[in-house]
Amino acid sequence: MSDEMTKIQPEQESAGDYRILTDQDIRKCAWRWCMSVNGFNYETQLAPSVVFAEADALRKIYSDDDEAYRKSIENSARYFNVTPPVAGILLGAGLAMEEKNGTSSLEAVQDLKVGLMGSLSGIGDAIIWVLIPTICGSISAYMAQNGNPVGALLYVAVMLVCSLGLKIKSWDWGYQFGTQLITSLADKVAALTEAMSVLGLTVVGALIPSVVKLSTSVSITIGDVSLGLQEGLFDKILVGLLPVCATVIVYQLLKKGVSTNKIILGIIVFCWLGAAFGFIG
Repeated sequence: MSDEMTKIQPEQESAGDYRILTDQDIRKCAWRWCMSVNGFNYETQLAPSVVFAEADALRKIYSDDDEAYRKSIENSARYFNVTPPVAGILLGAGLAMEEKNGTSSLEAVQDLKVGLMGSLSGIGDAIIWVLIPTICGSISAYMAQNGNPVGALLYVAVMLVCSLGLKIKSWDWGYQFGTQLITSLADKVAALTEAMSVLGLTVVGALIPSVVKLSTSVSITIGDVSLGLQEGLFDKILVGLLPVCATVIVYQLLKKGVSTNKIILGIIVFCWLGAAFGFIG
């Protein structure tokens, strides 16, 4: 157990059941998430909403350690973007992990989010924004064509229940999942943390060639032979080499403390110059 957690006196609901947060605390997080889910920015996406939703629960976990609370809040403020109705699955699990292991679990919590938020969003989008609206919309449209106004009300009611209900219930599911995770796999926490780290890094690495688009149209002509640097050289070395290089440069700038706004402005200027002089394809 971390040093931060030694100061915390947990509530024991039953023998061997370690809990600090109550069901009411988790439900409060869910309602705060519903109220703040529009807290969005282009740098950290939904992170402001995460901080607002979890602030009181984290304060309770780290009630006697302001420094640990600050670290936890900073971790919650890191990049997060998941389909809002199912986001509570990851956020609730993260709370359960911090409740058990304190700040020593912060990296594992972030790796869990990074590793699963893409796949969870894919499932959430497909079910909540495609499957359910398509089925309910078809039924409502059929009722409306027959002059029944209940169809439109039914559609609104179903979508409201699905969206709001899942936003609240997903926190309970996530917290229960996280609690079971750290109790049933207590002897494998180190291996689990390492696996989450590997998963998170793998997902981030895989995003580079699919999200960062950078290529060059420069070619070298010698006599009658023309060699395109992109397809003839860079792609032969490593497909996605330029996006990887661009990502490394941005990462190093961030480590040196360069602000995100300056980096974005620099990328825009570089793209303008590349398009103007023709060295970006």
